[in-house]
Amino acid sequence: MKKLFLAIVIFFLVLSTAIIKNSTKEIEDEIFALRENIRVLKSEFENVSLEYNYLSSAEKLLELQRLYFEDELVQKNIKDIKVYDTSKNLIKIRDFKIINK
Repeated sequence: MKKLFLAIVIFFLVLSTAIIKNSTKEIEDEIFALRENIRVLKSEFENVSLEYNYLSSAEKLLELQRLYFEDELVQKNIKDIKVYDTSKNLIKIRDFKIINK
C-alpha cells in the first residue's frame, strides 16, 4: 500500500510539473511576442516623433534647407502650383486651391 501511494504521489508530481512547465512556456512565448511588438512600436514612435520634431516648424525646415540643400530648393508662389488629375484615363490640369475650413 505504501508503494502504491508513493507511486501515485510521484506520478502526480511529475504530471503537475509537466503542466506547470507547459503553462510557463506558453506565458514566456506570449511575453516574447509582446516585447517584440513593443520594440517595433517604440522604433516607429521614435521615427514619427523625430519627423514631427524636426519637420513641423517652418523655421526648422528653413534651417534644414540651409544645412543640406543650400541653393537647390527655390521658394514658389502658391498660385504657380498646378494639380494634375489623371483619373479615368484623362489628363486634366487645374490650379491649386486652398480651402479654409
